[in-house]
Amino acid sequence: MTDHLVFIHGVNTREVKEQPHYADHLFDLIQTKIGNDLSLKLVELYWGDAYLAQEAHLLAMYKRSSLWEQLGFKDFREKQLLQFTGDAVLYISRSAGVHVVEKLRSQLSNGLKDYNLEQDRLHLITHSMGTVILFDILFSDRWDKDKANGYEGAEELRDLLFGLGPNKERGIRLYSITTMGSPISVYTLMMLSNQNLPNMHDISSNLEEFLKTLHDQLKILLPWQNFIHPDDPIAYPLAELLPEMIDSHHQYVDVKDHLIPSCGPSYNFE
Repeated sequence: MTDHLVFIHGVNTREVKEQPHYADHLFDLIQTKIGNDLSLKLVELYWGDAYLAQEAHLLAMYKRSSLWEQLGFKDFREKQLLQFTGDAVLYISRSAGVHVVEKLRSQLSNGLKDYNLEQDRLHLITHSMGTVILFDILFSDRWDKDKANGYEGAEELRDLLFGLGPNKERGIRLYSITTMGSPISVYTLMMLSNQNLPNMHDISSNLEEFLKTLHDQLKILLPWQNFIHPDDPIAYPLAELLPEMIDSHHQYVDVKDHLIPSCGPSYNFE
């Protein structure tokens, strides 16, 4: 039996983008803590370079302006701000977001290609905006084939998990979720009722259905650990929020919030 630890990073907030092997150190720490009691496999989902061409094109246009050299914080504008907003805003558009879906679909398919359907277990470890992106791909209606002009990439990714996609009875079973610096609470702002237009960004109904299917199979409350740094402005508690969104009777998930010790004002998000 192998436990597959799937990591996904958040949007960039540093001068240099995160690297494809950003989770190696954390995985090594987990392996050291666990020892040889379990067989662990690292699966890193990396989408940090999905929009490099678009960001470079936008920056080139900025620099052609006669006012560019007179602006303040040019280094911050060129790096952290452009990368942060580029990652977040470009993904909203499906025409751009499809690049992320394709990267994650390919990486997850490759990372899980040798899993044992009957024995292996999946654990999702998500950071920051990476949580929103992955949950959007997995559970929002906007990536359904019939609502995405026939695009099947998201459904192919979903098929890798038991209880999702067209073939719900296949796929690896999810045994835990760990969120770090999660802004997933933004989905509560999308749960609007009595609207004349469909709300394709809401994930709550599909997520609840998935958790119910998983619970019916495993007969356990899915552990969901949520880690919050007190100085991270986009990290929120989830223990009270998630049951209201998806599990009002506390039947499917066991959500626990954990506060990380503060590192003081010098803490750098991401």
